[in-house]
Amino acid sequence: MTEASQPNALLKRLPIIVIGVVAILGAYFLRDYLTFDALAENREALIAFRDANYVLTVLVFIAIYTVAVAFSLPGALILTLSGGFLFSTFPGFIFNVTGATIGATAIFLAARWGFGKQLGAKLEGSDGIVKKIKDGIDENQWSMLFLIRLVPAVPFFLANLIPSFLEVPLRRFVISTFFGIIPGSIVYTSVGAGLGEVFAKGETPNLGIIFEPHILLPIIGLCVLAVLPILIKAVRGKKGL
Repeated sequence: MTEASQPNALLKRLPIIVIGVVAILGAYFLRDYLTFDALAENREALIAFRDANYVLTVLVFIAIYTVAVAFSLPGALILTLSGGFLFSTFPGFIFNVTGATIGATAIFLAARWGFGKQLGAKLEGSDGIVKKIKDGIDENQWSMLFLIRLVPAVPFFLANLIPSFLEVPLRRFVISTFFGIIPGSIVYTSVGAGLGEVFAKGETPNLGIIFEPHILLPIIGLCVLAVLPILIKAVRGKKGL
């Protein structure tokens, strides 16, 4: 590598490096602030501010959610609950999904700019099983993108990074992210919408609700629909799977 190319390579990786550093610092310094207890302690002040400045509250909330996701800060689940607590299930889940999508797009672009094109080119030029896997993903991008968003077990930050390494078009990433996270967002936003009663009783919300049968089964159904095109191609004997 030439001396001229080294600073250029560092510059391209700078956004993702900054994200990594901020994520580490945020995990250390913000862990006591973006919590359920902090939300409970400040609930009256938040409601008062919302009532006096609704539009500003919406804009600030979306901005905070965007930053939290873009820098992989802790507390995304608490922010989702806060969206329901402050704005009800609707339009709260819309604000949650909007902030999450903008933040996810930011980290997607940072990772692609720093590493994605080079790694994608290496995968494209590889042989054997690696190339077959990449070709299979390329042929079924929509299905795979929706699947990784719908499956609760896939960490959100991984679902943001993986597509950036596989040359997924930005428009496809944004659309699949926005619509793919809606089911889970509605569930947790609705939990947040009921926090008033939870606070009154001095209890904590049931954050495992998404794994209860009446919630999980419909999500599994959506996962099956997402993977159906891949199964149809397999049955028809198409290559690349």
